[in-house]
Amino acid sequence: MATDEKSRIFPLDKIRNIGIIAHIDAGKTTTTERILFYTGKTYKIGDIDKGNTQMVWMEQEKERGITIVSAATTTFWKDHRINIIDTPGHVDFTAEVERSLRVLDGGITVLDAEEGVQSQSETVWRQADKYNVPRICFVNKMDKLGADFLATVKSIENRLGANPAIMVLPIGSESSYVGNIDLLTKQAITWGSEELGAKFDLSDDIPADMKDQVEEYRHKLIEKIAETDDALLEKYLAGEEPSVDELKAALRRAVIAYKLVPIYAGTSLRNKGVQPLLDAVIDYLPSPADLGQVKGIHPKTGEETARKLVPEDPFSGLAFKIQNDPHVGKLTYFRIYSGTLQSGSYIFNSTKNVKERVGRLLLMHANQREEVKEAYAGEIVAIVGLKDTITGDTLCDEAAPIVLEKITFPEPVISLAIEPKTKSDQEKLGYAIKRLTEEDPTFRVKSNHETGQTIISGIGELQLEVMVDRMKREFNVLANVGAPQVAYKETFSANADAEGKYIRQSGGRGQYGHCMLRVTPKPRGEGNEFVNAIKGGAIPAEFIRAVEKGVWETLENGVLLGYPIVDVKVTCYDGSYHEVDSSEVAFKIAASQALQAASRKTQMSLLEPVMKIEVTTPSEFMGDIIGDLSAKRAQISGTEERGNATIILGMVPLSELSGYATTLRSMSKGRASYYMEPSHYEEVPQNIVQAMLAKSTFTGRVE
Repeated sequence: MATDEKSRIFPLDKIRNIGIIAHIDAGKTTTTERILFYTGKTYKIGDIDKGNTQMVWMEQEKERGITIVSAATTTFWKDHRINIIDTPGHVDFTAEVERSLRVLDGGITVLDAEEGVQSQSETVWRQADKYNVPRICFVNKMDKLGADFLATVKSIENRLGANPAIMVLPIGSESSYVGNIDLLTKQAITWGSEELGAKFDLSDDIPADMKDQVEEYRHKLIEKIAETDDALLEKYLAGEEPSVDELKAALRRAVIAYKLVPIYAGTSLRNKGVQPLLDAVIDYLPSPADLGQVKGIHPKTGEETARKLVPEDPFSGLAFKIQNDPHVGKLTYFRIYSGTLQSGSYIFNSTKNVKERVGRLLLMHANQREEVKEAYAGEIVAIVGLKDTITGDTLCDEAAPIVLEKITFPEPVISLAIEPKTKSDQEKLGYAIKRLTEEDPTFRVKSNHETGQTIISGIGELQLEVMVDRMKREFNVLANVGAPQVAYKETFSANADAEGKYIRQSGGRGQYGHCMLRVTPKPRGEGNEFVNAIKGGAIPAEFIRAVEKGVWETLENGVLLGYPIVDVKVTCYDGSYHEVDSSEVAFKIAASQALQAASRKTQMSLLEPVMKIEVTTPSEFMGDIIGDLSAKRAQISGTEERGNATIILGMVPLSELSGYATTLRSMSKGRASYYMEPSHYEEVPQNIVQAMLAKSTFTGRVE
């Protein structure tokens, strides 16, 4: 379906690129559905529980009632174009949030009015902080039992460290919630039950019992806004009240500079409070024109360079998501920062240093597509036809190259083995894995040559479950799947020098490889490094590559229990060669032997993923649950009271949490729930390492 090009060309200050981010079940997708309905993008409201929403379209999403992949769409409100990305709330799909926030200009954080700020709300907030994304908060579910607007605002202040600007006060709460009072205009906005919330009443009549509270909070709001603007502050201190337009303009500047976070309230499911939120997106969140420019690095000179976010500047943009579409093939989701892009043209991938041809350009509405001939600065589009581009790559004009900031993703913490059932499944599995790893940067794969199994790794069990399900449904792969295993890592705890010598003499030409390696531990999370420090040609240059290959392979396969070795610097500083017998294979084996010898000279450490855990329980079970967590090597960091529930916060090794959902249910008569997300890697106590070594069948270890 083609679209009228002229109707798409919006002034930059009339475009908003926003994301909707939140904890699981806070109501992101429901809020997005209401936005689409009230802006006229859809003619009926979708319901997550019925599986008929626009933004949740994958079979796995409909079955589980959750968002798994971020969905993009475009809609229009009051002469503005809003590009929206609805992101998942589940921590297993955190990559979707990370990559969406990287290309967005503003965000709406949705919070549950009863639960307040939850763990994943904190995580997505920090991700938004990392990319300096201005945001507004929507306190959803005001009709829910236990809903408390002001307590939620307090938790935004305390747990997120934000500076909230309360824009509305709810009229009633729980079942008596009917609408809000806008503090700037002092008008009551109420929704009736008819027309699915599309119509609302505006009135200057504020309920008598709220008048004092409205005056108090309006005074606080004006004070907060005035504090961010010197001219307004002068006026305010002189006893003159700024006009609503002046306050709005100052608040917009404060939100874009990330000094204030406006707070709104409503209940998306009951169709209340969404239109003022849309007005706030237009009034306070930045347009590409507000952000001015995007900075990057010149790939040849390494100097910082910038692009203005206008169609007149040279073309530049960032690929932030790959999706395999059954109808059109590989889609590359793309944010255009500057310039324009035509279908059929050639563009330059400055990250990979290759040219790519743009086949077709598509505007996306979840999984529906609309073809366009040209795309402009400020737009989010999907490109068909790119072969080498992956998530995080910069595409630009070859005559004016730039590399934009990449997207960083968390490391996998859990893995499982997968074996195809037949020979034909083996080929299909290879194809499926290639496609799925392109889509999800946190989904990693390696082959275990000893067992012939393929090991897939990810952020959590749900992510791996969905991936296996997709292999079965989308790629028809029949496979046996093992139980999830913790993704341990190995590392050196002290410096070690060792040599590896591989000499084989047979009837004809022999094998000779000899190298000396120095292993130095690096700080946690800094990755591995290989350094060539050979002087005077002790090892010829053509064999250094073989030494490096042997080192990388051994680091990948481990020496203690078969887990990857991380955070070490390996320096090849000496060695020798034979004019006739030396070969690449011999040096590769020698390097592997040297690393294994180094591991025997110093104590190797095993690292395990530690999870941040949040258990919500009725207070009477708190003692038992804390006792059980302590037995699981947990470090309890504190407890919080929220309504009638107690929230226990702590850090627990992932290896101790197998089957924890069942344990927790039985300890609390089914009334407690928990949430966890990866935090960091920590050393495993030596007594546990020894017990694991005693049970291990790993044969790569040299005793």
